[in-house]
Amino acid sequence: MSTTVLPSYEDATSRYEPVIGLETHVELGTNTKMFCSCPTDFGAEPNTQVCPVCLALPGALPVANRAGIEATIRIGLALNCDIASWCRMARKNYFYPDMPKNFQTSQYDEPLCVDGYVDVEVDGETVRIGIERVHLEEDTGKTLHVGGATGRIHGATESLVDYNRAGIPLVEIVTKPVPGLGAKAPEVARAYVTELRDIIRSLGVSDVRMEQGSLRCDVNTSLNKPGEEWGTRTETKNVNSLRSVERAVRSEIIRQAGILDDGGKIVQETRHFQEDTGDTRSGRSKETATDYRYFPEPDLVPIAPDPAWVAELKASLPERPSAKRARLREDWGISELDMQSVANAGAVELIEETIAAGASPAGARKWWMGELARRANETGVELADVGATPAQVAQLQSLVDAGKLNDKLARTVLEGVVAGEGDPAQVMTARGLGVVSDTGALQAAVDEAIAANPDIAAKIRDGKLAAAGALVGAVMKTTRGQADAKTVRELILARLS
Repeated sequence: MSTTVLPSYEDATSRYEPVIGLETHVELGTNTKMFCSCPTDFGAEPNTQVCPVCLALPGALPVANRAGIEATIRIGLALNCDIASWCRMARKNYFYPDMPKNFQTSQYDEPLCVDGYVDVEVDGETVRIGIERVHLEEDTGKTLHVGGATGRIHGATESLVDYNRAGIPLVEIVTKPVPGLGAKAPEVARAYVTELRDIIRSLGVSDVRMEQGSLRCDVNTSLNKPGEEWGTRTETKNVNSLRSVERAVRSEIIRQAGILDDGGKIVQETRHFQEDTGDTRSGRSKETATDYRYFPEPDLVPIAPDPAWVAELKASLPERPSAKRARLREDWGISELDMQSVANAGAVELIEETIAAGASPAGARKWWMGELARRANETGVELADVGATPAQVAQLQSLVDAGKLNDKLARTVLEGVVAGEGDPAQVMTARGLGVVSDTGALQAAVDEAIAANPDIAAKIRDGKLAAAGALVGAVMKTTRGQADAKTVRELILARLS
């Protein structure tokens, strides 16, 4: 068992310089697979979306999906890449049970898109992430290890393979190494994947849902002393949330710094991020290069996009997420710092949809960046998966605006919404949480508060109206926060005038 003493993150980044790189896989949202006509619906019964082509039965020949090629070009253009005038598919040969052909149809030395970049904002600073390549390939099937406690092959009694996903078009986006980030490396990694997700979602080519595997990220991390050559990198595989991307980089920096402090060497390997502990565990060694025996795919013709078609696709690109954020920032009347916080929380579209559903910009931001963001952080989920929809948040705010709920009651109603009890109006009715503004129902509580606090009542009679706040608080306590504070104040002043 290792006895390495781990430094703090601040200590590690004060003495070592991290270099990161990210490899992101995006499952395209085409109706059919990349080289056959099988459907691509998520969640279908295992092995019901397969055919002779994606199962590689003898004599079956692939045909390229034009929609997959078009989506890849659009992604490349949105990432400021150069689009190849001619490229081709290749066979990447390896044996894993989740790829029935024993090779993956991919691209090797001739990718479709190269040499792009993405700009991200972190702490008011613009960081440019270089894009090495964007290439098109097919996804593998899904292997399930059952009968064990961990879900991994060790300890499992049997392994099952679902080939529904095999052959779905997959785009791999590989960054260039990103040095010089210092302690901001984890935040930059998260900001990059967030921006990449937003760009791809804006194109409409994928739903980029990390929890369903349509966006998967491999994080490369290395450390070196200032002025020295870059260190040996590790690759943390299949990180499945934006929060985990940041945590994985941070964890690897601390782990590697501890090993280097002890005079050890970093092993080039794949690692797996542990959601429960926040650290990474060793996977398999990558100290020697794997010989995939690439060669051009003989059953597919080369891809030679017509320059006029590429120009047409470029002209049809939607508004960039960064430009959209700048426009919305003006519309919402918030600062650049506030907008960056909204973007970092993944709340731009949620707030936009809430406003479209009828809420004010301030009201929408209040709930998503306040109570709901707190809940997302506490439960470790993305904000979009916290349990409330933009329409529900808009309805909640409308109940507050109409005086039917105050902020305290609204937070309680929101608890019920997140718990799946229904829309805000349903929860409010079912729990009996509406604001009480009927003067007849409130008068008795007001009289009781006055009788219980004669000194305060005397001050109000003497003209010290600010003292009414104490009596309002007493009534609110008696009514469990359901009294309308404005109505209560008016009744108190009327009674004591």
